[in-house]
Amino acid sequence: MKITLKYVFFLSLLAIITSCSSDDSNDKDEEKPTISINYTQGFPQPCTLLKKGETYNFRAQVTDNKALASYSLDMHHNFDHHTHDDQEGECNLYPVKQAVNPFIYMENFTVPEGSTSYEINVSLTIPDDIDTGDYHCAYSVTDKTGWQSRTSIDIKIVD
Repeated sequence: MKITLKYVFFLSLLAIITSCSSDDSNDKDEEKPTISINYTQGFPQPCTLLKKGETYNFRAQVTDNKALASYSLDMHHNFDHHTHDDQEGECNLYPVKQAVNPFIYMENFTVPEGSTSYEINVSLTIPDDIDTGDYHCAYSVTDKTGWQSRTSIDIKIVD
């Protein structure tokens, strides 16, 4: 009886030990992805003037230590002079005004599976019939584990 009890105890202990997952910190992703417009093709740079009716390629470099998942591009008016805590550069702003027909663009995109580096390149035409003035261009990137980074850039849309 003692041998059977010791045997059951030993097997139970072995099952408990092997069923617990190891806390291997090398597998954890504790780093946010990065976004940069600070390279030759990065666009737009702070205070860039965009003309209505023109087409532009919005470009940013995103990287992650494990794997990227998705990104977004958001353009919205800044007629009320709000700021973002992740803002790149500051421009002289036009006077505060009410929006009549502001340009608003928000799109989400996926990154090819397994990518740790990717260049965002979105072609976008600025409509002719929108309000001119101060705008923000905001990039956001999310990695496979859900970490997110973003950056916003002051720009202007002009005639």
